Amino acid sequence: LLPNKSLPLAVFAACVGGTFQYGYNISIINGPTKYVQNFINHTWMERYHTNISENGLTLLWSTIVSIFTLGGLIGVSIGGTLSVRLGRKGTLLTNNIFSLTAALLMGLSSTAGSFELLIIGRLLCGVNAGIALCVQPLYLGEIAPTALRGATGMGTSVFITGGILTGQVMGLKEVLGKEEYWPILLSTTFIPAVLQLIILPWFPESPRYLLIDKGDDEGCKKALRQLHGLSECDAALEDIKKERNNLVGFHARKPWELFSDGSVRWQLLTIVLLNMAQQLNGINAIYFYADYVFRQSGIPSERIPYATVGTGACECITALTCGLLIECLGRKVLITGGYILMSVCCILFTLTLTFQDVSPIFPYLSMACVFAFILSFGLGPGGVTNILTAELFTQTARPAAFMISGSINWLSFFFIGLIFPFIVLGFQQYCFLVFLMVCSLVAIYIFFVVPETKNKTFVEIQKDFQSFNKRKSRGSDGASSILLSTPLDSGPLLHRSPLDPEP
Repeated sequence: LLPNKSLPLAVFAACVGGTFQYGYNISIINGPTKYVQNFINHTWMERYHTNISENGLTLLWSTIVSIFTLGGLIGVSIGGTLSVRLGRKGTLLTNNIFSLTAALLMGLSSTAGSFELLIIGRLLCGVNAGIALCVQPLYLGEIAPTALRGATGMGTSVFITGGILTGQVMGLKEVLGKEEYWPILLSTTFIPAVLQLIILPWFPESPRYLLIDKGDDEGCKKALRQLHGLSECDAALEDIKKERNNLVGFHARKPWELFSDGSVRWQLLTIVLLNMAQQLNGINAIYFYADYVFRQSGIPSERIPYATVGTGACECITALTCGLLIECLGRKVLITGGYILMSVCCILFTLTLTFQDVSPIFPYLSMACVFAFILSFGLGPGGVTNILTAELFTQTARPAAFMISGSINWLSFFFIGLIFPFIVLGFQQYCFLVFLMVCSLVAIYIFFVVPETKNKTFVEIQKDFQSFNKRKSRGSDGASSILLSTPLDSGPLLHRSPLDPEP
């Protein structure tokens, strides 16, 4: 099934100013590290006529880098609410205010001699990324036909990895990686924002939002005609009406309401575990070790940034491959397979790092493990996690679900950034055994609990989970009744299985 030409263009318009910004702002800060630190030192000297202490410099630099995470947490906590009030498209367009303001502040920081502007700019970049990560997958999941929902949803992952790769390339000396260009480099975040403001207004609001949230039948039909084409429009409208009929009397849910609703218990547990695992599965550790592995393999220090661009390109290509495979292999196969392959890579990487000095071949095997791990991550967990978050909930619960999953993701990002140096210090190369445990347990959970969602409507997926909830409920009720009906003085009968024959 080929999409109507408007659909991929709408995906591009949503993603270029959305999750592309997240990936771009994560990687863009790494290139000018030394130059920004020189700027902080110079500014401090001009203000206080003394050099800043090493600890003070480290603290300011860490604040500039890590305040992005705090901004992300703020963004994701307001993104769901904004998506209900302003609509999905309206929120994405409004979100560019944060990006444009951040670009202005960071671009002027050197001229103004103020590193505080950098801190505020990075905070606003984080807010922009948090809102985008919450609302953009919501928009993509709601504008796509059922048969193309997975491929469309992969736009989130493809543009994150594309943003990371673009940031790495822009930071090279041949582009904007020279000392005098670092303010321009950090302010280039305005380009994707302007692109989105120009392109996205030409595309419609989410048809599901228009019909279910706003009751705008005519607007929904018009949006479906533009996004799906005339031939697919009626079937899509029928599907949305079915979902609306199932939700009569329901209002947009708040995050805390989901926690108290037993009917979405397993969906909620699933997205919490998957979003935690997305940050705690070792992908950050791989990038941390990449420089060391490249040096050990004999790559000159000045060439390592180019090898790092290779890892970004690898992840981007894998995300594209996942987008092509997801509708034929399904979500469950890709994400379970990805975590299994990552588990294998954790074992092999631990072994190759342990025997690094035994033979000259081991550094090259370690390099192969770096790329294999990144490929495995991009093939499953990197792309499928956001798609499942969109698919496991119905319209009224979906924004709240994205607020919860996004908050968990950002908190896990902050947590791993905080404790990772201590994990490496304590376990050294054996830290990958911790990540092996995470990847293995998540693969087992997905295999036994998460249903395949390929080619299923949101209502059908909801029914799958309802039947799963009923089975679990019957199992626990049955166990309780057996315990209650067993006499306290029955001695050995307490240990008899309910499946054993009566004596």
